[in-house]
Amino acid sequence: MAKPTFPRVLTANRLRDGEVVYRDGAGGWSVTFADAAVFADPAAAEAALAAAEADVAARKVVAVYLFDVIEDGTGWRPRETREVIRARGPTVRSDLGKQAGNSAEHGPRAGAVA
Repeated sequence: MAKPTFPRVLTANRLRDGEVVYRDGAGGWSVTFADAAVFADPAAAEAALAAAEADVAARKVVAVYLFDVIEDGTGWRPRETREVIRARGPTVRSDLGKQAGNSAEHGPRAGAVA
């Protein structure tokens, strides 16, 4: 039996500060999961991964990889807990990190992960 395939999102860490980033539809990087391009086609996902290697070579990002996402009726969300934590920030203090929404770069707290 074939393993089911899921739509995927491309992620990395920004080299200058380690921030989690997501490949957006314009080919750039965003710190907001909601801005991430969702690749339903496995070939398109692999092509985006290959293209992102140019940003690795240019020392913009590191640790580029794809992860599975699912649609839950309100939007896309990471399928694995690890990616939920990377998207939302630390799990121990909601008043710190990106989930606090106190950074101009991250924007308001609401809906960072759909």
